[in-house]
Amino acid sequence: MRVLPPFATDTLTQLETDTALAPSSWALALAQPAFRLRALLVVVLLVAVVGLALPPFFAYVQQRPGQLLADPLLGLLPCRQVAVPIFVLMYGACVAGLGWLGRHPTLLLRGLWAYLLLTVLRLATIWLVPLAPPLDLVDMPDPFTTLVMQAPPTAAITHDLFFSGHTATVVLLALAVRGRWWRTALALAALAIGVLVLVQRVHYSCDVLAAPFFAWLAYWAAGFVAGRDAAQA
Repeated sequence: MRVLPPFATDTLTQLETDTALAPSSWALALAQPAFRLRALLVVVLLVAVVGLALPPFFAYVQQRPGQLLADPLLGLLPCRQVAVPIFVLMYGACVAGLGWLGRHPTLLLRGLWAYLLLTVLRLATIWLVPLAPPLDLVDMPDPFTTLVMQAPPTAAITHDLFFSGHTATVVLLALAVRGRWWRTALALAALAIGVLVLVQRVHYSCDVLAAPFFAWLAYWAAGFVAGRDAAQA
């Protein structure tokens, strides 16, 4: 049995004590009034936009006529029901990404602001670019949208086309996390989702191709709103 010298034991004990007494990253963040204010504000705005603005907005666009697009890329892809893998990838990425961000409050704050801005951007583009879904669309009722809309489980929103929210959300998570492995995994998930929503025919290829740009734009803009620490993290 190997016995550590007394000075090594004392050093380990001191390190354990310092670690136990060190304030957590959340304690340090919440000790800052600016962080608390920005966190409270983004939560209130998210509840207002997602809980109050989305239902009437989606109800309106679902009844609004839109333009059909000729999309040669869709013709190269099979048309299949792939909702299950889309939702597994989408919500799995959200759980994993938010789990990582939960340990980094400043990055989480920027991510929440970015998601708010992304949602506002998406509402604006859907409003400005009225599209009709592809004729061979395969219905894909989204559990989250169904919950927000308080609609039957079989109801599907099909006119929220430009740009792809599923793809953009996972791209946003890939931008928000740190580390090559995390970013690569989330980027690959976003790529897979982008292909699958085309196979499902719930989007045109332009919807998917535009999603990463809007995700980057929202994350970049969030750096100015979430504070200097979040922007530099």
